[in-house]
Amino acid sequence: MEKLVGNLVYGQSGGPTSVINASAYGVITEALSNKDIIEEVYVMHHGIQGALNEDFFQMSIQDKEEIELLKHSPGSAFGTVRYKMPNFREDETDYIRLLYIFRKYNIRYFLFNGGNDSMDTCNKIADYMAHVGYEIRVVGVPKTIDNDLPFTDHTPGFGSAAKYVANTMQEVAYDMIAYPKGKVTIVEIMGRHAGWLTAAASLASLSGHGPDLIYLPEVPFSIEKFKMDVRSSYGSNRQCLIAVSEGLKDEEGILIGSSSGLRDAFGHFQLGGVSSKLANILNSEMRISSRTIELGTTQRAASHLQSLTDVTEAIEVGRKAVQYALKGQHGVMVTIERLEGETYKVKYGKQPLEQVANIERVIPKSMINKDGNGVTDEFIQYALPLIEGENPPPYEKGMQRFSKFKK
Repeated sequence: MEKLVGNLVYGQSGGPTSVINASAYGVITEALSNKDIIEEVYVMHHGIQGALNEDFFQMSIQDKEEIELLKHSPGSAFGTVRYKMPNFREDETDYIRLLYIFRKYNIRYFLFNGGNDSMDTCNKIADYMAHVGYEIRVVGVPKTIDNDLPFTDHTPGFGSAAKYVANTMQEVAYDMIAYPKGKVTIVEIMGRHAGWLTAAASLASLSGHGPDLIYLPEVPFSIEKFKMDVRSSYGSNRQCLIAVSEGLKDEEGILIGSSSGLRDAFGHFQLGGVSSKLANILNSEMRISSRTIELGTTQRAASHLQSLTDVTEAIEVGRKAVQYALKGQHGVMVTIERLEGETYKVKYGKQPLEQVANIERVIPKSMINKDGNGVTDEFIQYALPLIEGENPPPYEKGMQRFSKFKK
C-alpha cells in the first residue's frame, strides 16, 4: 500500500475521564514516532469546534515533559465540547468548512476520542470525506466512564471511575459504622441509560463495607418496592447504604431525577437530583433519617485513583488508532477484546463506526440480581480486573502536577 503522507489531527469530545489524556498520550507519541509519514501532529482545541475554528495545538518532541504528564492528568487537557454535527445531506456547512481546513493543513489522519455521540460525529465525517473523494483515514478512539459503547468488552475511563466509586463507597460505609444511631445514606452515581458505574459500587462489598442496595437504570424503578427494600435493610441493620444511578426511570420510562427539563446539544436530559428525591420520600413518608451524596464530576476526574489497567489500555487504544490509520483503516473504532482464561488479558481490534455510532450497551440481565436491587457475581468477576493496579501521580509541593500546553 502506498504511504499516505500528510498531517494528523486528534481531538477529544464529550464528558472527560481520568484517562482520556492517557489516550492522547498514546496517539501523540505514536504519531510523533512516525515522522516519515505523519509530518505534523495537531490537536483540536475543544474538540471538533477547534477544527471548525482553525484552533489547534501543534505537538512536538520538545513538549516531552508535558506529554508525559498526560498519563496523570484528568479532564480533557486540550478541551472538549458537545457539538452535534448535522447530517451533511441536510446541511453541508460544517463539512465544507472542515474540508477547507483539512486541505489547508494537509490533514490525512483524523482521530477522535469519545463515546457514543463522538463516534456518531466521527462516522459522519468519515462518510462525508468519502462522499467528496478526499483521501483521509478517520479512526475513533473509545472513552466513556459509562462503559456503554458496543462491540468492546469495556471502555477506557470506566475502570478508573469504577475504582473511585468502589473505594468511595467503602469509605462512606466505614464512616457510617462510627455512630451508634444509624441512618440511610443515598449515593448518586453517573449513568444515564447504563448502570455499569453504579454497579461498580458493589465492589466495595468485597471488603465488608459496601452498599446494601443498588438501583440501576436497566431495571424499572418502583418507589413502593424501594421503600420495602429500605424498610427491610434498615430494620435489620439500623442503617442502610444505597447506590442509585442518576438515570433511574419508573415503570413508564419517566426519569426519576430529571427535574430541570433541560437538554444538551444531543437532546439528552440534564440529570441529577434523584438521591434528594428519594431521601425526601424516606424522611417524609417513612420518618427515617436520610442523607444524600452526589459524587458528580469527582467520579470522572479522580486521577489520583487511576486504575493502572485502565491507564495502560487507554494509552494502547490511542496507539492502535494511529497504527490502524497508518495501515489504511478508515471509518473504524478501536475495540478491546477480553481473552478467555484465568489470567486477565486483552487484545485490540476494530469495528466499523457505522455499527457503533449512537448504540448504547447496557448491563445484561445475568449481571443483575433477581430482586433488581443488586448485582451478581458475574458482574464482580467482570469488573474486578478493570480496577486493578495504581498509577501514582507526580506531586509538587503536595499538589498533583498536570500537563499544560501552549499554542
